[in-house]
Amino acid sequence: MALGDVLIDVSSVAKHYGEGETRVDALRDVDLQVKAGEVIALLGPSGSGKTTLLNIIGCILEPSAGKLSLDGVLVYDGGWLRSDLRRLRLDKIGFIFQSHNLLPFLTAEENVSLVLKLAGRSAQEGQQRAQELLQYLEVGHRAKVKPALLSGGEAQRIAIARALANRPRIILADEPTAALDSTRAQLVMDLLRKLAAEQEACIVTVTHDEKIYSRFDRLIHLRDGKLVDD
Repeated sequence: MALGDVLIDVSSVAKHYGEGETRVDALRDVDLQVKAGEVIALLGPSGSGKTTLLNIIGCILEPSAGKLSLDGVLVYDGGWLRSDLRRLRLDKIGFIFQSHNLLPFLTAEENVSLVLKLAGRSAQEGQQRAQELLQYLEVGHRAKVKPALLSGGEAQRIAIARALANRPRIILADEPTAALDSTRAQLVMDLLRKLAAEQEACIVTVTHDEKIYSRFDRLIHLRDGKLVDD
């Protein structure tokens, strides 16, 4: 696949909780396609369905209806079509969160190489990939440092390296710049745009951070569980 290929295809996806008078519709008939090389934002007030949609794309939350295809493979159609969702996430998806969630007892390099270990790669391959990514993200000099001694910007870059370790083409980010100042937030987004182009990946970001809106190709607005503007 190449730039312009559809990596995420959400078709008529709905998610509800409860039944009858207590039913809550978190998502209603959402259609969304995201192509390789695209960096998009999911916007909307609290409770609009942004994080629900992100978690469905990430195969963490099961839809109530609809279809979901990732990287050209149909993974949900009335039920999950893959028995091992953990492996699917490991192979196809990288996650970046507001809090870097680095393991405090591991060095930066070890936090990144752990993903390769979980995927069954050798320790040497994991170390090599970690070093390559940390150099690319300009934190190679912090490879042997534990999270407590990293700045906020450094920790977030290492979290990005971890998300990219297994070369996923789908990167999902939940408020990745909320803990960063304006300059660092824009640097992180510029870095994600560069990664999307060079690795033919797509990036979907939930954000309320208006200072980075200009860094997105599309702004997707949700309200009351429906996609209202693109």
